[in-house]
Amino acid sequence: MAALRYAGLDDTDSEDELPPGWEQRTTKDGWVYYANHAEEKTQWEHPKTGKRKRIAGDLPYGWEQETDENGQVFFVDHINKRTTYLDPRLAFTVDDNPTKPTSRQRYDGSTTAMEILQGRDFTGKVVVVTGANSGIGFETAKSFALHGAHVILACRNMTRANEAVSRILGEWHKAKVEAMTLDLALLRSVQHFAQAFKAKNLSLHVLVCNAAAFALPWSLTKDGLETTFQVNHLGHFYLVQLLQDVLCRSAPARVVVVSSESHRFTDISDSSGKLDFSRLSPSKNDYWAMLAYNRSKLCNILFSNELHRRLSPRGVTSNAVHPGNMMYSSIHRNWWVYTLLFTLARPFTKSMVSEQLLSPQTPSVHPLWTPVFSSTSCVLW
Repeated sequence: MAALRYAGLDDTDSEDELPPGWEQRTTKDGWVYYANHAEEKTQWEHPKTGKRKRIAGDLPYGWEQETDENGQVFFVDHINKRTTYLDPRLAFTVDDNPTKPTSRQRYDGSTTAMEILQGRDFTGKVVVVTGANSGIGFETAKSFALHGAHVILACRNMTRANEAVSRILGEWHKAKVEAMTLDLALLRSVQHFAQAFKAKNLSLHVLVCNAAAFALPWSLTKDGLETTFQVNHLGHFYLVQLLQDVLCRSAPARVVVVSSESHRFTDISDSSGKLDFSRLSPSKNDYWAMLAYNRSKLCNILFSNELHRRLSPRGVTSNAVHPGNMMYSSIHRNWWVYTLLFTLARPFTKSMVSEQLLSPQTPSVHPLWTPVFSSTSCVLW
């Protein structure tokens, strides 16, 4: 304290500043108390303000509360490999009788999923994220895992998927995360994944349909369908159908379908306004990579809307989300022109961390709902 006084830093306008010889501590159940070392006594009221305070929210991700042999609470930061007796939440205490909030919480383009999930405890929740070995899929899976959820990375490339699992465990060794094989370009693989998942006898609280292909040259899958359409839409459509009973049994549950603003720049109807199936899986002569991607994203939204209409009465909601404009990820890797375009746009886009999908507890943050005709939705169903 003498050093602070010498430096002129002991003068503060903060009413929460403790007098010399006082220390702020917390109980196991989150109440703040104050220790007076000079008089060797403790009290609940702040020595200056007389207010009682309590901790707001849960521990930050990667932190854990433990008790030493003397019964004193201490805190372990698994991310930075350190321990402390100071509760990291002390900066976010609230009065015992807090006033009613005056405005709703707001987020912007730089907000990360970690910030949105702050204080959330997903212990006991099961989350499946497709395409989770890289990009926003990985960041989303990591965010859920570091907040206690049991996360399954559903990926085509198991080598990269296992590397992603190791990266998450490297941040928190107690994370419950695993990888399972899922190739959306092969409907048999989708079926095998669903069977393997059900064999685990797990619930399913969140299914994030994230995996996607972009700017692919024309090709047909082994199922005889155009690849972009099957990977981006039909594979996920089939996956949801196969896991629908598990979702309903786990209610409240949610399906999050990753779409894109590019869905606005296409159409899947013919000149008479009827659904043109030939546009969904076009021939090589009628194929344009960007248009195929846009159509698959439109299908995502139509599907999500209809899924929500059908399953919300049973406790399963569905949201289609737009993760961000021209985000910099590996989705552009199939053609050098798009790689160049994405590279030039990188300084003007959100970071990968801020592109993470949002918590299923916050559906109003970035929902992408597009009005559609119910007849079209039912046809795509």
